[in-house]
Amino acid sequence: MILDTNAISALAGKDPDLIRKLRDTRRVAVTLINLGEYKFGIAHSREKAELTNWLNSFLSRADVLCPDVETSDYYADVRTELKKAGTPIPANDCWIAAITRQHGMPILSRDQHFDLVDGIHRIEW
Repeated sequence: MILDTNAISALAGKDPDLIRKLRDTRRVAVTLINLGEYKFGIAHSREKAELTNWLNSFLSRADVLCPDVETSDYYADVRTELKKAGTPIPANDCWIAAITRQHGMPILSRDQHFDLVDGIHRIEW
């Protein structure tokens, strides 16, 4: 399962509902885009040291999915489909959706606009 940035934040905050959702998950991943968004949040937090330590520990157990040349095809498809449907979503989330579609993994997120992207499955907690 791929964790969106809001899921990473909730996991860092020990959200019990999110932890229950992840209980039986064999593979936990984040995208490089989510990692950048979360690190941006850390940079503006009063708890930088604590969150950085938590993130480093988390990353030792999670996969980081990076965009590659193939991802760019998925990205172009996602953006084109959403544009044709008149339902654009933020550019970073298009990249996240592209990686999610590419890897065929569900995304754990509270962002309902992922539901507008065909070929991905969003799980909410």
